[in-house]
Amino acid sequence: MIFFLVFIAGPFVVAIALAFFKWDLLTPAQPAGLSNFARLFTDPLLGRTLLTTFAFALASVFTHVIGGLLLALAVNRVANRAVSYFARASVFFPFLISWAAVALLWKYVLDPSFGYIAFYLGQLGIPSPQWFTDPAWSLPAIIGIDFWHTIGYTFIIMLAGLQTVPNELIEAAKTDGASNRQVFFNVTIPLMSPTIFFATVITFIGAFQIFDPMQIITQGGPDNSTMSIVMYLYQTGIQAFDIGYASAIALLVFVIIMGVTALQFWGSRKWVYEQ
Repeated sequence: MIFFLVFIAGPFVVAIALAFFKWDLLTPAQPAGLSNFARLFTDPLLGRTLLTTFAFALASVFTHVIGGLLLALAVNRVANRAVSYFARASVFFPFLISWAAVALLWKYVLDPSFGYIAFYLGQLGIPSPQWFTDPAWSLPAIIGIDFWHTIGYTFIIMLAGLQTVPNELIEAAKTDGASNRQVFFNVTIPLMSPTIFFATVITFIGAFQIFDPMQIITQGGPDNSTMSIVMYLYQTGIQAFDIGYASAIALLVFVIIMGVTALQFWGSRKWVYEQ
């Protein structure tokens, strides 16, 4: 209870209060009424960061849910226990690496002059994209790096859900003449739907709050093409000392996450199997 009050409820109440003030941390706070909230609707950079964040979140949900499920299916079929454990550890290991180390690794791998990707593309006669300086490639590069770094978490969730599917049901379906494809879509997927739903929700919540890779690798560039809403919040509040407006942005992020999560729960009634 103390943890909740100090680290969750307390900061949330303070953020609501600060959103109605203009404060730069150096001078006394001045009442601002609803001006910070009105500014949300006229800030073009905020709109762009929202589009970028939604694009990143949707791509993350799609790639993580499908990628995690396919990896779980592949590893679950490995009969050799030692090989299976090694495969699980290999997929999950990148999730344990800090974002600072991940950034250094991928900056080297994707370097257009001497990186591994540039080398192999050069062998094929294909010029290497400017991954982190071309707005057309910067966000896809961040999405790919984030997938490599965090897919292990989704994989573990999917693998746990897959192992709860009773083998008796699968064998019974096959005995009745169902093909592997029919078993997968008519037995495995419905029984795993609660797990898939859970993975979808937590992936969206995490992706919508993305900050580390964009701050460390691209600093929001080039041309703000990789600036997420949380990164914009950070720049507004911590770097520009516009605490009131940053608090309004934080409340907007909270409302969006809660709204999308509520829609996901509402929609889940139509496709999530309840035992």
